[in-house]
Amino acid sequence: MQMNPAHTSLVAVGDSFTEGMSDLLPDGSYRGWADLLAARMAARSPGFRYANLAVRGKLIGQIVDEQVDAAAAMGADVVTLVGGLNDTLRPKCDMVRVRDLLTEAVERLAPSCKQLVLTRSPGRQGPVLERFRPRMEALFACIDDLAARHGALVVDLYGAPSLADPRLWDVDRLHLTAEGHRRVAEAVWQTLGYEPEDPGWHTPMPPAPPPGWVVRRTADVRFARQHLLPWIGRRLTGRSSGDGRPPKRPELLPYEGAEGPA
Repeated sequence: MQMNPAHTSLVAVGDSFTEGMSDLLPDGSYRGWADLLAARMAARSPGFRYANLAVRGKLIGQIVDEQVDAAAAMGADVVTLVGGLNDTLRPKCDMVRVRDLLTEAVERLAPSCKQLVLTRSPGRQGPVLERFRPRMEALFACIDDLAARHGALVVDLYGAPSLADPRLWDVDRLHLTAEGHRRVAEAVWQTLGYEPEDPGWHTPMPPAPPPGWVVRRTADVRFARQHLLPWIGRRLTGRSSGDGRPPKRPELLPYEGAEGPA
């Protein structure tokens, strides 16, 4: 792999993970790993252009229908594709259909860019991961196979011990904190061949005393009220948190943002 390559453009495709939830900025918007990565790449390449088509809540079929063609038409140096995990978390999931749609996305994106990047998404420790682990690992096996066939890079976040730590996940238990997104940006950065800025991004955080019973129960109640019940309500009514929401950064334009504090 070429070290310290010179990429001139990046297009990010996906769902809430790529949109940047829950890396919240003071103005109420989200930053996230893709913005952090773009800022680093822009610092090395004058005139660097960046688009982020991700929208929270999107299933792989919606990503294919709404984002893939637009991303392919941009002809970027690098395209990142993260999708399918929302499908695996649904009560009913047709993994054959997920695999077919992911294959379609890769087959359309790989020829359109110089480097396609796929991701084995991180998983938080806990009962939710255990329940859906077989589906997730089937998805990741498909990603590995597609990468091998189409020359894509794979960022293995699922196998990173640090990203399983609950302290790197927001209170909704579905999205990474700012520190989690920083580590993901570093992982993608290194996978693309850039000189590491944090060689230990995958190293677990120092151990901390487990929270007491009252703290855990209070967190569980807050999670159920603020996040779990609304999520169940959307599933029952066929709604999504991304309904009517435009892409984060729909055009491939010069990127002048700053990485900012991690």
